[in-house]
This record gives sequence, C-alpha cells and structure tokens, in this order.
Amino acid sequence: MTEAQHPIEGAPLIKPSTTDHLLYEPVMEACRTVFDPEIPVNIFDLGLVYTIDIGTESDVEIVMTLTAPGCPVAGEMPGWVQDAVEAVPGVKSVRVLMTFDPPWGMNMMSDEARLELGFM
Repeated sequence: MTEAQHPIEGAPLIKPSTTDHLLYEPVMEACRTVFDPEIPVNIFDLGLVYTIDIGTESDVEIVMTLTAPGCPVAGEMPGWVQDAVEAVPGVKSVRVLMTFDPPWGMNMMSDEARLELGFM
C-alpha cells in the first residue's frame, strides 16, 4: 500500500502502524479473519485497515475504511473487527475508528487480493 500524503503539510494521511509491537502480527491475522461480504477477500488484504496502533498497555486502536461510504455493512463491520481483535491473547482493549480520508482505492489492495480477484 502506498502512503497518501497530505497536500499541504506533506505529512502522511495514514498514520503508520505499530509494526514493531509483539501483538502486531496476531492483530493483523485477526483482521484477516474479517471479510467484506461483497468481496471474497479479507479486509486487511483489501487495504481497508489503514492503521493498527498498539499502545504500551496493549490497547489497540484500528483505523479503517470501507470500499464505499454507502457500504451496506458500514454499521456492522467495526464490531466484527473489534470482536476478532479482542479475541487475541494479550490485547487489553480495542477501539475501531472509521474514516474515508483518504478514500479507499483498488491500489490499496495487496498482491494476494488482486490475484484472488483476477486483477493480476
């Protein structure tokens, strides 16, 4: 996924994930168990998870988006993600935030997702 840049300040629109935390991999794998019901690919590989931020107390904040603002599961998907990540051993709490800035684009998908959907 390429990082979108803020047009004025040059700062990333998407906050970097806490990839060096021991819980990052298990949290990422938990996100991979949640699927967009309209597309047969998990939300992580679709590029819907923008940031996995893990605090020093193992509090997890996930910033994510949807393929479109009018997605029929917009009200349900954050709960699915929260449930999946709360089940990860060692996670103290989970907060899921939705954003549409920057908007999701097909360029945010992993190579695996593109292959699965026939774009490669």
